[in-house]
Amino acid sequence: MAMVDEPLYPIAVLIDELKNEDIQLRLNSIRRLSTIARALGEERTRRELIPFLSENNDDEDEVLLAMAEELGVFIPYVGGVDYANVLLPPLETLCTVEETCVRDKAVESLCRVGAQMKESDVVDWFVPVVKRLAAGEWFTARVSSCGLFHIAYPSAPEQLKAELRSIYGQLCQDDMPMVRRAAASNLGKFAATVEPTFLKSEVMSIFDDLTQDDQDSVRLLAVEGCAALGKLLEPQDCVAHILPVIVNFSQDKSWRVRYMVANQLYELCEAVGPEPTKADLVPAYVRLLRDNEAEVRIAAAGKVTKFCRILSPQIAIQQILPCVKELSTDSSQHVRSALASVIMGMAPVLGKDATIEQLLPIFLSLLKDEFPDVRLNIISKLDQVNQVIGIDLLSQSLLPAIVELAEDRHWRVRLAIIEYIPLLASQLGVGFFDDKLGALCMQWLEDKVYSIRDAAANNLKRLAEEFGPEWAMQHIVPQVLEKINNPHYLYRMTIIQAISLLAPVMGADITSQKLLPVVISSSKDRVPNIKFNVAKVLQALIPILDHEEVEQKVKPCLAELSEDPDVDVRYYATQAQQTCDQVMMTS
Repeated sequence: MAMVDEPLYPIAVLIDELKNEDIQLRLNSIRRLSTIARALGEERTRRELIPFLSENNDDEDEVLLAMAEELGVFIPYVGGVDYANVLLPPLETLCTVEETCVRDKAVESLCRVGAQMKESDVVDWFVPVVKRLAAGEWFTARVSSCGLFHIAYPSAPEQLKAELRSIYGQLCQDDMPMVRRAAASNLGKFAATVEPTFLKSEVMSIFDDLTQDDQDSVRLLAVEGCAALGKLLEPQDCVAHILPVIVNFSQDKSWRVRYMVANQLYELCEAVGPEPTKADLVPAYVRLLRDNEAEVRIAAAGKVTKFCRILSPQIAIQQILPCVKELSTDSSQHVRSALASVIMGMAPVLGKDATIEQLLPIFLSLLKDEFPDVRLNIISKLDQVNQVIGIDLLSQSLLPAIVELAEDRHWRVRLAIIEYIPLLASQLGVGFFDDKLGALCMQWLEDKVYSIRDAAANNLKRLAEEFGPEWAMQHIVPQVLEKINNPHYLYRMTIIQAISLLAPVMGADITSQKLLPVVISSSKDRVPNIKFNVAKVLQALIPILDHEEVEQKVKPCLAELSEDPDVDVRYYATQAQQTCDQVMMTS
């Protein structure tokens, strides 16, 4: 009997689990759909499983989302592209549910299935799905239909294409703003499939309607359409149709629309060409940089370098730089922060003289900003300016800002500056580092916050790698070893950690002569935490040292630690002894 029922078992389990009260079981069964389909075979999958899934749509959103995802890759399990149309009904149902993420996933899966279908099947099966959804009584169906036109349109015959364009035009004028929003956001994809003659006439008139919509949420999505359509049109058509829209949008009454323009503007400059950019888009961009809403200024400031790259240096200096100066003293710290993150990229665009005369004073004012993020954003991009104006000018103005950040009361600011130190060291050179930054690096080893001490130890290792063991032997190792006698055990522990990080960089000789004696003397420390960290460090040093050193110094020290009263010390000492024995055996 069991043998006869075997093929029925998977579908029975699926049905049982899909009706189970436990959502996790229902989810698991949906995620196993491909396994169940393989067990059933292609024909029974088409005949039983898919109809069952079509009916079973009243469920938790999580389950429906998983189903929408699975069906997108289900073509092989129903018999290949010849039978792909059987997947459309359950996905069409999922396109009408209320939960947005389920609908989006169903649309994505429908597009994936439709893209693999034969042209004749697209016309016979896929286009009717699009038309049904577009005529849906409930807005969710109409929203979903907007994302499918670009798949349906290319395969359709002429008459059907005209009908699809007309339907899309109606969706762009739908009573529900959500539908118009979906039509606006998908217009670029649909326009890319439409023939050039209809693109200029019909699609552009649809676009004009969307740009004048009374809902700002629709207009701001039409801004994205500007960039997409701009790339499809000839430059002269782009200037005639898209440019006026952008200029109007840059003065839109809704700040959200102006924000979108600020984000997209430099892409539109590429579409319209240099002359219209100079005449129309530069004034629009200047308006956005001086907008009364901070969010718009943030978006515009963040694009200032990209925008300057497509202009001549002269226009950038005359028209954009005065706005940049104003933004550097903006009342919003987030505007200043956005500017600081990109302003350094303007140096290569403007050249050495303009950078020294015009940009350097702005850098300096941002380096003295009261808001730490602004100062950090400047320091993190210094290499771009260094290449243009050289280190001497930079270092004079830079050092006070670094020192201030290094001693900032917020530990996260101190942490961020530590992470930039190796980058600064490589840019500013060893001489500048020794004079100005060396003392700071040592100071961080005794910070009150563990994360700072940990980062400081790693920082020393990266500096030793950057400047070499000889430099580290002169400027790092002696100062580090002096601190091993600090009365507080946490600071002594940081030094032990720093030694273990430095040893592989310094090599066997310096490790055995300078670092190992300090580690071994620390094994006599009265604090167990220090002693078990010594055991860990010795374990890490074993591969670096030669065998004689290990036998004479490391092994006796570990033997002593393995008899310590503290259980943790004994444990780590034993671990280190085992490593010691393994290394000896392999050699």
